[in-house]
Amino acid sequence: MAEEKGPLMALNHISRLCRNVDSSIEFYRNVLGMELTKRPQALENFNGAWLFNYGVGIHLVQAKDEDRLPDPQHELDPMDNHISFQCEDMEAMETRVKEHKVEYKKRIIEDEENGSKIEQLFFKDPDGFMIEICNCENMRLVPASSLSVAKIKLPLDRHIPPLDLNSTS
Repeated sequence: MAEEKGPLMALNHISRLCRNVDSSIEFYRNVLGMELTKRPQALENFNGAWLFNYGVGIHLVQAKDEDRLPDPQHELDPMDNHISFQCEDMEAMETRVKEHKVEYKKRIIEDEENGSKIEQLFFKDPDGFMIEICNCENMRLVPASSLSVAKIKLPLDRHIPPLDLNSTS
């Protein structure tokens, strides 16, 4: 009997501890184009912020203990922990990163088998968390086995989370 997978639909958000929430808000808005959204009142007892765009949220939380944060001076290593955002215009994104004076590393991966090329930009947010920007749609997602194809799920029928464009507040 085949193992049934959970009813997951998509990545909802990532959470990041911050040295300074305001500096992180500025970075994610200006460099990545995230939009500030309201947090539930129940979360107002601690400093933080919610940002959203491109189908994913970033929740920022003021760190109580900065020892839990990565070293922002640590070398950029594409093989280290990171989050990755899909990008439709890598040249424009590289220009934006340069304009904001963000140190970055550029890498190009070529897949000789199907002739595709992926461009990647790696850089860190103000708290030392690494971010990748890529045009990974250039490379096909190929399940490891032909049986996996039917198990890959994409939320094509709805936007998660729902977007309230009618709110006046």
